[in-house]
Amino acid sequence: MINLTHIDLQFLYLGIRNQGKFDENDIQKSDLKNFGVGKILDQLASLKERNLIEMNKDGSFLVTDIAKHILWDDKIPLGVRILRILEIKSMDIKKISSFLTLSQNQIYSEIEDLRKRHLVLMSPLRQETEIVKMYEILPEGIEQISKTQSQGFSIPLEPEKSKIEIGSIVDEIIEEIKGIKEISEPRKEKLISNLSKIKEKLGV
Repeated sequence: MINLTHIDLQFLYLGIRNQGKFDENDIQKSDLKNFGVGKILDQLASLKERNLIEMNKDGSFLVTDIAKHILWDDKIPLGVRILRILEIKSMDIKKISSFLTLSQNQIYSEIEDLRKRHLVLMSPLRQETEIVKMYEILPEGIEQISKTQSQGFSIPLEPEKSKIEIGSIVDEIIEEIKGIKEISEPRKEKLISNLSKIKEKLGV
């Protein structure tokens, strides 16, 4: 997979938010205008060389399917896309949702699961008068991205989901044990204690 820099992301996002196309006017209306003409031209040339953009006859630029596949392909699990964008740069949920063109609720649900799996880290950061939750990718998250390179997208949260399912089954067994009159209370307590230990081991 092609690795993106934060500048790459900013340029591609101009097109993603505008039906895949952007032009000089879009650049001038964005923060990218501060880079200067020389750096902008170099960046556009770099994106074109890596087949991330194509130039249209009218002078505008088109974000290619290759570029869209990195962060904006719905066939790729959202968890993977979040890890990929955090590998580019640490961000808060507002920026992540903006770049991925998804709601903050969608991002929050997924990123919290990644955090619980120790793939990303959340750190509160004071910005002026408010506290912002910043997310950064952990080494385990980078490792997961590497796995998608060699194993495809088999990593979407299946292991964690399996744990949750097992935890639910254990809870059902515990409730059944509590209602069995034929088992003595000390015996019930021992069985429930052992089942609770299983849940602790699973982390659910």
